[in-house]
Amino acid sequence: MMNKKAIGAVAVAAAAVLALSSCSGGNSGGSSGGDSAKGEISYWLWDANQLPAYQQCATDFTKANPDITVKITQTGWDDYWSKLTNGMASGTAPDVFTDHLSKYPDFLKTKQLVALDDAITKDNVDLSQYNEGLADLWVGQDGKRYGLPKDWDTVALFYNQKMAADAGITPEQMGSLTWNAQDGGTYEKAIAHLTVDKNGKRGDEAGFDKDNVAVYGLGLPGSDAENAGQTQWSYLSATTGWTTTDKNPWGTHFNYDDKKLQDTIDWWASLAAKGYMPKLETTVGANAADSFGAGKAAINSNGSWMIGQYTSYKGIDLGIAPTPQGPEGKRASMFNGLADSVWAGTKKKDAAIKWVEYLGSTACQDVVASKAVVFPAITTSSEKAADAFKAKNVDVSAFTQHVKDKTTFMLPITDNASKVAGIMKPAVDAVIAGKAPASSLTAANEQVNALFAK
Repeated sequence: MMNKKAIGAVAVAAAAVLALSSCSGGNSGGSSGGDSAKGEISYWLWDANQLPAYQQCATDFTKANPDITVKITQTGWDDYWSKLTNGMASGTAPDVFTDHLSKYPDFLKTKQLVALDDAITKDNVDLSQYNEGLADLWVGQDGKRYGLPKDWDTVALFYNQKMAADAGITPEQMGSLTWNAQDGGTYEKAIAHLTVDKNGKRGDEAGFDKDNVAVYGLGLPGSDAENAGQTQWSYLSATTGWTTTDKNPWGTHFNYDDKKLQDTIDWWASLAAKGYMPKLETTVGANAADSFGAGKAAINSNGSWMIGQYTSYKGIDLGIAPTPQGPEGKRASMFNGLADSVWAGTKKKDAAIKWVEYLGSTACQDVVASKAVVFPAITTSSEKAADAFKAKNVDVSAFTQHVKDKTTFMLPITDNASKVAGIMKPAVDAVIAGKAPASSLTAANEQVNALFAK
């Protein structure tokens, strides 16, 4: 799920380690010695909110498999991938880790993952139990499967209901916003009206001071060009018919030179220029969700994995609205799904695979569902999660409706993802910061496509 940069913000520490048994002999990297089907295996994840659920899964797993224990390490998103890749290079990576669609193609290139096909066949793992399309996301170009789905996510608008009410904006209006790249539709009107300067003037009122804003209509968590604007702008660009690549998965031609995308980014950048959204330079080192919780923003577009954090802010009457309808009257949301993968360097391959199969089972995913943090990959478990959210008086229909209405599109899965991000992030950042026109993305797109011409 991910995102995903905001996930690191929920971490209670840079790294928190849970030793789920007193068994000795394990370490934070690949386990060593003994039978491949026994002993301690290491498991890494990045989301602190999900830690309790997986602690319970590990405890239950060991009860069912007394010869195997699990040591869980949680590290925030920003450090997670560097530690993982360094661990792979040094031979100390975890036996099993939470994997991301934008990352695993690079791991396949360097042969860091174990194919699960034989075990899935032998153990009769039912791939049809997962929400439609999730299982196939983890099939590489070689036709082999490198992960079992753990959850899925979509995007919606978290908003401050009191601020909206004070501005005369009803929940019904928030739920029926429209957007276009020319004038922003009712979405921009709402954002402007929810913006308030330090003198109490709203963004759409005469005398508004865009350089002294107390509350922004829309928060800014960064450009997120790494994940094609997953939570920031992809839910807008997709309504225009734009797609990141020529095909998905395994596209080889990027479309950042498309006018539909550039018009979308240009509109989005204009919000900062108008004072309705923070300037990019002010967000460095800040966290958009926490700014929302502090009352400094009225709306945040973000992913369903962040529900727990947004509902935790005291004094905030939280509303969750669907993404705006685009020019053709349809909504859109990127659809992402995480999986658990086995590191090729593990010395506990059989035990690691058994743990991955357990993570992908109803036994574990029902536990995750009960915590009301994310939507598990298994359809029945996902439904139980929706019930658990409802029991907490959290209406998550803005997220689940995308799946029901089939208004989702997949996070792009391609080779060279890290190199693409290295090119596109500074290019999109320059546009958002007002230092370059959106048309400059054409040159960056040429650099990206050159990566696939070699």
